[in-house]
Amino acid sequence: MPELLTIKHADFTLRIDCSKYSSVWAIAKGNIPAENLQCNYQWDEGVERIEFLNKEMEGNSWDAVFFDNTDYPVWVDFEGDDVSEAWVMANRQSVYENFSFHERKHVLSGFLNYGNEIGKASLEMHYVKNGVRKCWRLRYEVLSSKLNYRFHWQAILEDIEREYRMLSLDFLKKTYHGFGTSEKSEQKDLIWWNIFKEKQQELIQNIKLIIERPKQRLRDKKEYRRADQLRRMTPRLEREFAEHRSQLEYAYRVDVPQLNRDTLENRFLKHVVKSVAERHEQLANKVLEYKVGVSEPLKAEIAQSCKELKALERNPFFNGIGKFKGFTHESLTLQKATGYNQVYKIWLILNRAYDLNDSLYKLETKDIATLYEIWCFIEVKNVVKELLEEREVAVEIDNRSRIEMNTAFTYELGRGQRSRIIFRQEDVELAELIYNPQTDVDSRKNTGIDNVESRTVSQRPDIVLQLTKKDSQTGLKLTYLFDAKYRLGDKQSGVDTPPEDAINQMHRYRDALFYNEHPNYVGKLLPTDLKREVVGGYILFPGDGKTNEVRMKDFYRSIGEVNIGAFPLRPKEEKNRELLKDFVGTLIDGSKDELIGEEKSIPQKGMKYVLPENDLVLVAKVHNEEQRQWCFGNKWYNIPLDKIADTPLMEAKYVLLCKSKESEAMDICKVVKSRYEVWTKDKLVANGYPYEPSAEAYFMLRIHSPKETDEGLKNRIFQPVKCKHFVWGDPSKPYYFVRLADLLDH
Repeated sequence: MPELLTIKHADFTLRIDCSKYSSVWAIAKGNIPAENLQCNYQWDEGVERIEFLNKEMEGNSWDAVFFDNTDYPVWVDFEGDDVSEAWVMANRQSVYENFSFHERKHVLSGFLNYGNEIGKASLEMHYVKNGVRKCWRLRYEVLSSKLNYRFHWQAILEDIEREYRMLSLDFLKKTYHGFGTSEKSEQKDLIWWNIFKEKQQELIQNIKLIIERPKQRLRDKKEYRRADQLRRMTPRLEREFAEHRSQLEYAYRVDVPQLNRDTLENRFLKHVVKSVAERHEQLANKVLEYKVGVSEPLKAEIAQSCKELKALERNPFFNGIGKFKGFTHESLTLQKATGYNQVYKIWLILNRAYDLNDSLYKLETKDIATLYEIWCFIEVKNVVKELLEEREVAVEIDNRSRIEMNTAFTYELGRGQRSRIIFRQEDVELAELIYNPQTDVDSRKNTGIDNVESRTVSQRPDIVLQLTKKDSQTGLKLTYLFDAKYRLGDKQSGVDTPPEDAINQMHRYRDALFYNEHPNYVGKLLPTDLKREVVGGYILFPGDGKTNEVRMKDFYRSIGEVNIGAFPLRPKEEKNRELLKDFVGTLIDGSKDELIGEEKSIPQKGMKYVLPENDLVLVAKVHNEEQRQWCFGNKWYNIPLDKIADTPLMEAKYVLLCKSKESEAMDICKVVKSRYEVWTKDKLVANGYPYEPSAEAYFMLRIHSPKETDEGLKNRIFQPVKCKHFVWGDPSKPYYFVRLADLLDH
């Protein structure tokens, strides 16, 4: 098998190999146009010959060598025995440790694997030869075998930056990306536009401040005056006066100091105003032509900005100020003077936003798998928004999602509650979207979704979509999960398929996540306490294939059969996106019975459900027998109002009262579900309450007396109930809950 890449240098021979290159290349060629699999290579001096697959290469462009998630063994054989040290320079420790130098064999060896990080990269090698340290670099690109780096990656960054500026950038990555003015890039324009929108008023105000109080410098102006107009004699003037003393009309040349605005700093200011005004007008035209359509207020805001910038550009202050030709020296005025320093800082930010050069700056981005996951979240949000707008629903979007600074000087998208996007119509919640709801991986129960938990191991779906159905009971939400996977399975008849383990994961999610109406209940759970939460689960993957052929594949057909499946989803590819949009549309339009009714539910073979007696019983303590009899006689049980928060109190159907010092109780009372009141402590005392109230207000629960409670039920509790030690949440709460079935077991 030929070596993948061989570079013959005057000091060494570099060999890079890959045992799976043929299969990776075939996958990439099946997903990406051949012209987008060409890469540019650059290397330092000293190279004598380069061979790619044993063919000598000329020029700097040929087929891609490096792909994501692929191992590349590397060997560097040094000529002679005069190299004492050699290593690969890398920002990340893990990459540095992948290489080792065998001094006796004069070989540096290791391997490269870029994981999901695509973009530009370099192999930087340092070695010591004859006591002199040398450095040599090979620069290249790492491509994705699944998505088009020239097209899809750029589109993903555009969409993410449109929603969350700076979220794409990361720190200490193996690859980087350069930006230059010579290349057309909407992403660069977008970042410039977003930054300028935030900074424009600050920039304009500081420019106006400078115009009102500009920095000026004293400069000598040449004038000619008669002898009687001279105020100060210099040695030169004294010599001239002695020579022309008799010539009364003779004019002597003098240098008169005057303030002058034509300074380096003001020339720079003029350059900033002109450049920003031109750039803003250019991008404003693009924004106004955007296909989605621009609102009238935004049009007015853009027009006002253009007007202000043009007025500044035409300000008379700039008359007589020359052209800026660059900085010939360091300016303390720009660094420290009020107004100037703010304009200079903003200019640097704007300049870096769109005018980056590969040789000067390197921007690192998150790995493509993370970017694809974030992009899928944004795309699902856009799909829901488009569908509601198409149905002429006056929707209000409560976007609570935000990005947060992490420990690596970069941003990440908030998770769980911090990523909620809620779609409302007149305060009625229609849909809710959550990104990565699992926030506490140490807690198996904490899923980040209200009342939803896992009883086995923690679960962490990528995207949760909850839809509220108006034809069902109040507050019922149907939950659907989407998981973004930057991976592909086998290709079947020209159609990419999702990885099998990803589909299996969706089955696991649906089986592992349950709805618990009483999540704080600490007693024994019964089968009917937990209800299945997830209606369906779907993989989003960067697959390709004709839409009609995708519809025939098992991974898509299974969606209609068992509500588990997958959707191919790529940036800027509308046909397969329509499959996802049509499906979400059926979820929005369908009624509860249409989506989860009997016709949609698959029964368990041979199963017959027998409902246990799972009603909640409130076990409460009273201070003494007199207080207990007062409750029985007045048919009220009182609980301090500040002790009922976050409890299933309203679900309790029975009450058992026990004295503080006893551990048993027998009398069971039934709760009157339709009756409850709030009393003050004064009203409680006025009704003959035998114990001094300690709270200001009480929640009053209406109960039947033990005599009025069903005798059949009381007879079934044939021995005293053992009252447990307080285990309900906060120990200060004067009650806890058990299931009626637990009492009947006695």
